[in-house]
Amino acid sequence: MFMQLLAIVASLAGAPPNIVVVLTDDQGYGDIGAHGNPVLKTPHLDRLRAESRRFLDFHVSPTCAPTRSALMTGRHEFKNGITHTIYERERLAPSAITIADVLGDAGYRTGIFGKWHLGDEDAYLPGKRGFGEVFIHGAGGIGQTYPGSCGDAPGNSYFNPAIWHNDHFEKTSGYCTDVFFNRAMDWMDKGGSKPFFCWIATNAPHAPLDVMPKDEARYAGLVPPDVAKFFGMIANIDDNIGRLLERIKASGRERDTLVVFMNDNGGTVGCKIFNAGMRGQKVTAWLGGTRASSFWRWPGTLEPGDIKAHAAHVDVFPTMADIAGVKLAGPVSSQVEGRSLLPLLLDPQAPWPDRYLVTHMGRWP
Repeated sequence: MFMQLLAIVASLAGAPPNIVVVLTDDQGYGDIGAHGNPVLKTPHLDRLRAESRRFLDFHVSPTCAPTRSALMTGRHEFKNGITHTIYERERLAPSAITIADVLGDAGYRTGIFGKWHLGDEDAYLPGKRGFGEVFIHGAGGIGQTYPGSCGDAPGNSYFNPAIWHNDHFEKTSGYCTDVFFNRAMDWMDKGGSKPFFCWIATNAPHAPLDVMPKDEARYAGLVPPDVAKFFGMIANIDDNIGRLLERIKASGRERDTLVVFMNDNGGTVGCKIFNAGMRGQKVTAWLGGTRASSFWRWPGTLEPGDIKAHAAHVDVFPTMADIAGVKLAGPVSSQVEGRSLLPLLLDPQAPWPDRYLVTHMGRWP
């Protein structure tokens, strides 16, 4: 163990790694084959999990925009001004410093692909929040529009969606999840030797349950029709996870790239089949609403295995800064409320003081 830790410390002292985050939308903890789901097959996610440090007691918010704000800032949701997912209560406080700001200042290329959901007005868009490459849909989902400024391109669809690319809408071709992964992987390959921070946030498997027919067919007749669509959307995500891992390997960057996988809140449609024995789901403060997957894969640096310590979304920001060799100081140090998980990633038995994490639902009218 001691020699392994020495090797890890040496690798961390070298060039900072690339960081890829994959965040799925409404895929619960139980919506992964390796977590015991009796129907859903996720071979690539299962492989990713098996090759990762994996947190068994990792918690997020019961809905998506609050979770995203905590991940981006290392600060709890209400302090970010996020109390809902719509009605302009999903807008990230302009004063907030994001992990993209911090990593960009440290020399990283920064890109976001997919779902942002922290404000659709110009001042709130990710291009003003530290991301150099922006390729996103609007609102909380493709085609969604609500009173106020929270809205996507009118009539937008999961198929051939119009996507906001830096400063204009771009009409794309294909299924949304494929489009986001394709664009992200192409962007990763274009930056030369600079490290990159790539945020891939799928809007799937969030409703509406628009799914590729071939993916729905995998589960048709095995589960109710809505679950077949939902599981089909996850199957497509799983396929893209496989493509991502192979692309990173083929590029020769596998040992220089940290891949993190998480989901944004508790499960939804899939809970009809399996919820890992938990009470509650999305939009509840029970365990089924907050427990999430958290896989950290970095071949040659992080040994696969379980981490039992209590961890949360607010811990991701300081952890990534730590891994990138960034010392948090000044306003950002005061902003961050989470702890770096790096000691646990290096040694799951590392001291980890007890803590309280309180979940508060803010979806009042």
